[in-house]
Amino acid sequence: MNPTQAFLDARDFLIKYGDDYEKALAGFRWPQLDHFNWALDYFDTLSRGNDRPALFIVDEGGEETTLSFAKMSERSSRVANHLRRLGVTRGDRILIMLDNVVPLWETMLAAMKLGAVVIPATTLLTSGDLEDRVERGGLRHVVADYAQAGKFSTLGDGLTKIGVGKGTPPKGWSDFESAYGASPDFKPDGETRVSDPLLLYFTSGTTSKPKLVLHTHASYPVGHLSTMYWIGLKEGDLHFNISSPGWAKHAWSSFYAPWNAGASIFVYRQARFNAKATLEAIARCSVTTLCAPPTVWRLLIQEDLASYPVKLRELVGAGEPLNPEVIARVERAWGLTIRDGYGQTETTAQIGNSPGQPVKPGSTGRPLPGYGVALLDADGRPSGEGEIALDLETRPLGLMAGYQDDPDRMRDVMEGGYYRTGDVARRDEDGYFWYVGRADDVFKSSDYRISPFELESYLIEHESVAEAAVVPSPDPLRLSVPKAYVVLRAGFEPGRDTALALFRFIRERVAPYKRIRRLEFAELPKTISGKIRRVELRRHAKAEVEGGAAGGNEFREEDFPELK
Repeated sequence: MNPTQAFLDARDFLIKYGDDYEKALAGFRWPQLDHFNWALDYFDTLSRGNDRPALFIVDEGGEETTLSFAKMSERSSRVANHLRRLGVTRGDRILIMLDNVVPLWETMLAAMKLGAVVIPATTLLTSGDLEDRVERGGLRHVVADYAQAGKFSTLGDGLTKIGVGKGTPPKGWSDFESAYGASPDFKPDGETRVSDPLLLYFTSGTTSKPKLVLHTHASYPVGHLSTMYWIGLKEGDLHFNISSPGWAKHAWSSFYAPWNAGASIFVYRQARFNAKATLEAIARCSVTTLCAPPTVWRLLIQEDLASYPVKLRELVGAGEPLNPEVIARVERAWGLTIRDGYGQTETTAQIGNSPGQPVKPGSTGRPLPGYGVALLDADGRPSGEGEIALDLETRPLGLMAGYQDDPDRMRDVMEGGYYRTGDVARRDEDGYFWYVGRADDVFKSSDYRISPFELESYLIEHESVAEAAVVPSPDPLRLSVPKAYVVLRAGFEPGRDTALALFRFIRERVAPYKRIRRLEFAELPKTISGKIRRVELRRHAKAEVEGGAAGGNEFREEDFPELK
């Protein structure tokens, strides 16, 4: 079968049964492909004579940019020809370090057409981070904003440097604008095998040096059919994914998933996130589907959501598990349920609450079409609670090719016929999965297993709490006890009264063995991608106990006689 048609058949099946989970799960099969270039074989085909908006960017200053599918196809071919002229060839590593600007999408498409390997990068990276990418990633070419040029000044003269933005190009840089003068007729230098490398992600890592996750021309472009299904995207949708470039989630939902459905991508550009301005843009521009991480949802619910005349149909949350209280507040305001989901940089969406299905608040949902998901106990046997693992007997197309520079790690995660995610969950009697935490984050107290996420979900329900992280704090009697690090919402002050209120709040909701025994008001250390670095909090909690003195903002349950 023609590879483009095979892809379309798989896509159309998922769209047809978008609200029928059972039929989609039972009937979906990944397309069997040998050669396939998503940008050439699918996107250019979709774009031929297609004047519907592909990309709609709104700047906080009011400037708007809209490009049709046909225009994006043409411009990306010009960029591909320009990059070829500058020496970019099949298999070359090209780093893209741009904000949400049009050249980001054009360069992604162009690199795919050329067969180059893209290394996505956030603009927050330092020179040291970039040096690591040059060395371990085999980097040869860079497309970056001129404002970032200084970070590359010490990285040698062997890089092709292409700058985006206004002003005179720095020495050694060529101007991206020149690409628009290249020919719009692009001819590939050969066929693209689906096993050819396409993306190399340096994961942010909460406990170790970034891993190098390699994806192919099948695993992300085609694999994100599962993500398209989870979000519930359809042709004609205007999809807004609140995510920064450089991270896998941006490729998930600001690139592949919406364009797989023929939907339009919406971007609202602002120097600093503003919940009120974001909601105004969502309403004014008639966004229909919205994806945001829990941190953003927690900021949005501090506004009067009901006062915004949104035209939203589907809401999803991703990045970290979503607390039930956030889901409830949005539902009260808009009558829409945020549907949580689960996946990794290493995969596409694996588990999710899909459209039209009952949602159990706090659950990450059920396995998505194309994914066979198991929970493995400590002995590697299927269980009702354990590590989330993917059955390799029916290997999902959305699973990475591997960790590029760490074959030992790859062997470990692929042991016993499963890909092991490192995350722990439990499954209920209806087949819904409930996230427990990273395998490294779950801990024992008095021989009871403690889920940090469960306790954090309770804390976030309190009116004073904006964010929370729970880690073990050493204890001579119980081995460890749960300690919460809490960030307060505006209008609340750290102190004894607030701590007492939180201790009481938790005691009313959890069994005695799970109670939070220590609490500290503090900012939460995070990775560059915004994930909480619990490993750092663990070290801090341990150091305070070993040092024999608690911090000025720490409170302990035993300090409150009124709790007896």
